[in-house]
Formats: sequence, structure tokens, C-alpha cells
Amino acid sequence: MNNENEYKYTSHCEEDTMELAENIESEKFPNMVICLKGELGSGKTVFVKGFAKSLGIEETITSPTFNLVKEYVVGESPLYHMDVYRLEDGDDGTVGLTDYFSKRGVTIIEWSDIIKDSLPEERLEIKFKVIDEDTRVLTLIPYGQVYEDLLSAVL
Repeated sequence: MNNENEYKYTSHCEEDTMELAENIESEKFPNMVICLKGELGSGKTVFVKGFAKSLGIEETITSPTFNLVKEYVVGESPLYHMDVYRLEDGDDGTVGLTDYFSKRGVTIIEWSDIIKDSLPEERLEIKFKVIDEDTRVLTLIPYGQVYEDLLSAVL
């Protein structure tokens, strides 16, 4: 599924990135999938922290690099935070990961391009581009009408 609708958001600090995540969280729905792409240190985990905080999750959010998925079920909606950086392209490790897309929570995937063939057709993709030490340009790409509506409400 191709999508020409791209939205740009400039984050001047971590607080901006967290605020964007909180605004997106306010429009959440069951089985929401958010795919994060960007180099190390570009703000992907900061985004997840903002989203989790807005859900009411008080636990410290860190990237689940070694266990692939961290489940947070104490907030108002389950949050499944994935980091698939260590998976190889086409790795069978994605088999169990795709089950999360239908667990009625929100799934946020760091390094999602590694499992692009396993991603649901409808999703929100966010690309993080480092401009300088503090500034990031986030490109938000909605796949599906529900994500299009979400971005219209938030941006």
C-alpha cells in the first residue's frame, strides 16, 4: 500500500517529541501499530517514553533491545514496545511478534523496517531524522484512513 500523505513535524527538544507522542496517545485505539525508524539516538525511545507517560505508565521506559518486547499492561491500555534491531531480515523471530498486532493494545516498534514484510497493512510510520544535537525532523506517514484521521486531529 503506497501513501503520498506525509506530515512533517520539527522537534526542537526531547519535550517536543514527547508532546507529539502524548498527542498521538490521546487519539489511540485498540490494535494501533506505530512503526519508528531512525538512526541510534534519533529520538525513537523518547517518543515511546512520552506515549507511555500519557498512558499512565510510571515504569522507566528503556529500549527492549535484548528481549525484543516489553509489555506494559498497567496503563489505561496495554503498550507493547518492540525493538527488533537484533533480528535478521526474514528472521522467524517475527512469528510471535505479529500476534501483538491484534492484542487490543498499542504496539510501538523501533527499527520496524527490519520486519517490514510482517507489518500490518494499516499502521503509522514515523521516520526520525537528526538535524543537530537537539533538532529532529519527524516524517509521519499514515497507512489507512484511521491513521490519516488521527494525524489530521493531532497535527
